Amino acid sequence: MKIVFVADFFADQVLGGGELNNEELINILVSQGHSVEKVNSHVVTSEFVEQRKDHKFVIANFVALPHGAKELFYDKQYIIYEHDHKYLSTRNPGVFPNFKAPSEHVINLEFYQNAKAVLCQSAFHTDIALKNTNLTNLVNLGGNIWDIDSLNFVSEQADVEKNGRYAIMNSNIRHKNTAGAIKFCNAKGYDYTLIQSGEYKQFLKAMGENKSLVFLPETPETLSRIVVEARMMNMGIVTNKLIGAASEPWYALKGHELIEVMKQKRSEITNKVLESLK
Repeated sequence: MKIVFVADFFADQVLGGGELNNEELINILVSQGHSVEKVNSHVVTSEFVEQRKDHKFVIANFVALPHGAKELFYDKQYIIYEHDHKYLSTRNPGVFPNFKAPSEHVINLEFYQNAKAVLCQSAFHTDIALKNTNLTNLVNLGGNIWDIDSLNFVSEQADVEKNGRYAIMNSNIRHKNTAGAIKFCNAKGYDYTLIQSGEYKQFLKAMGENKSLVFLPETPETLSRIVVEARMMNMGIVTNKLIGAASEPWYALKGHELIEVMKQKRSEITNKVLESLK
């Protein structure tokens, strides 16, 4: 299959959870013999799309698509790999009662409707998308993809003896709410450690030494890779009701059992992507 993968950024440009997931999906597709061309959304033109009209398109984050570019795909074979809530002008359903936005906040609806499928990260994510769009082409992937090397590294951290501290991700992204997590720990008298983002394995190692993760996001997390990573490393979780992973049946698992589920998700999610593109 000839596939074009469209995204605002790729993992060699921005090291985010969505980008890491996309990169490993691409690697798996290529390893299976599929041709995958990566293109940043901001450089997509009508000529580019027409030259590849016999290709299948996977469209991930698309905020940077030029004006009028979405319409170029309406008669093409494309799916949307949704990582957040780009069907809302706020991209944050958390500011609305029951996560249901007034209709004037719903955007990009035709783009979503014309896709062969809109792939969501969890049951929680799928439910929010459904109540705001009434889309009939939603697919729940029920997880994320990690590369095998990272899963093996996480497996090593799962057996590390934990200290008595609480880990807090030190993020400058406001809705990740580092300040709120610090305030919570101070109020409870918890000894905490701020974990700096940086090199991925160093981050995981620093986090995995602690007994629990405190993560209190202000925006509904479609999955929350950091929470899944913490559970895979046998950490406790202190969080709120905005974690998509908590809506999945495997969330009850921890440590090596959960790692095995995520290994299985590599093929399961890839198969759902390919099935959606047929």
